[in-house]
Amino acid sequence: MITSEIESNKIFEKPIEEQTLSDIMGRRPRLLVVDDQAANVQVIFKAFAQDHQVFMATNGSQAINACKEKLPDLVLLDIEMPDINGFEVCSRLKSNPLTKDIPVIFVTSHDNEDAEAKGFAVGAVDFITKPISREIVRARVRTHLLLKQQADLLRKWVYMDGLTGVFNRRHFNERYSAEWGRAFRHGGPLSLIFIDVDFFKKYNDHYGHQMGDEVLRKIAVAFKGVISRSADLIARYGGEEFVCLLPDTDAHGSYVVAKEFSEAVRALKIEHVQSSDHKIVTISMGVATFHGGCKGGADDLLRMADECLYQAKRRGRNRINSMLAPLSSESIMPPTYQPPVIDRAEDHYGP
Repeated sequence: MITSEIESNKIFEKPIEEQTLSDIMGRRPRLLVVDDQAANVQVIFKAFAQDHQVFMATNGSQAINACKEKLPDLVLLDIEMPDINGFEVCSRLKSNPLTKDIPVIFVTSHDNEDAEAKGFAVGAVDFITKPISREIVRARVRTHLLLKQQADLLRKWVYMDGLTGVFNRRHFNERYSAEWGRAFRHGGPLSLIFIDVDFFKKYNDHYGHQMGDEVLRKIAVAFKGVISRSADLIARYGGEEFVCLLPDTDAHGSYVVAKEFSEAVRALKIEHVQSSDHKIVTISMGVATFHGGCKGGADDLLRMADECLYQAKRRGRNRINSMLAPLSSESIMPPTYQPPVIDRAEDHYGP
C-alpha cells in the first residue's frame, strides 16, 4: 500500500525542475504575507498572485488567526509590527500543533547577524532582507514549499495504517486533540463516530486472516468514498475498529455520515455466512457530538462514542447509536435536536 502510494505521487513523476508547484501539490500554494506596510505587501502580492493563493495580514494578531483559519503552506513575515513583533508571532506558531509545521520566512529590513540568528532560533526557515528581488524571493519560496511538500508526504506515511491506507491511531490522537481545542475555544460542534465490523472474529475464523485483511481494506476504501471534506478524518483505531472525526459537524450531520458509512459497507455485499442475521459484512457505530456549552472534556466525548458503540453491538449490531454531550445548563439537549431512536427502522439495517 505504501509503496504504490510512493510510486504514484506527483513528486516522483518527473524531474522537480520541470514541474510547477501547482503540478506537485495538485492546487495553487497558499501564502500568507504579513507586513504593516501596504506597499511591501503589494510588492510580494504581485510577485506571487499569478500562480499562488495569497492572503494578507497587517499585524501579528491577524497573522496568528489567519494561520489557524487558513493553514497557509508558507508565511512571509515582517519583524517590526505594531502589536506583536515577528519573532513572537513565529514563536507562537511553532508552539501550536496546528501551525507548527508551516514554514516561516522573515522578510525584513534588518540585515544584522543577531536578528538573523534570532529568527532561526524561533523557528524560521529563511531570512530575506528588503528591498526584495522578485526572482530571489520566488526561488526561496519554491525551495521551502518543495521541502514542506516532501516533509508532509513523509509525515503522512508515518501516520498511515499500512494495511488499510487510512490514517492510524497516532494521527487521529493528534488531530483529535487539536480539533477538540478549536471546538472548545470557538464553541463549534465536534462529532466522533466509532465503527466496529460486526462478527469480525467469526469472519477470520471461517474465511482466514488474509480474507479478513482484504475486507478491512475494502471497508476503508468505502469509508473514504463517503468522506468529502478535507477536514474530516477516517482512521483505523485498532483491529477491526475505525474512528471518524468530524469537525464543525452537529449531531444530525454526523448521524447522516454514519448512515452513509453503513450503506456503503452493505453495498459491498461481502459474504459472511457466520453473521448471525445478515449473511453479509455489516458494521455497528457509536456517534457522539460535543458543542459549545456542553459538559466534560475530550476524554468524555471519546467515552461517549465508545459507550454508544457498545450499546449498538449489545442491541443486535448492524445499527447506529448516537448521543449528544449534556449541556452545562439544565437542558439535556437543544430543543431543535431530535436524537435518533435506537429501535427506529432506519437505525437497524435488515438483510
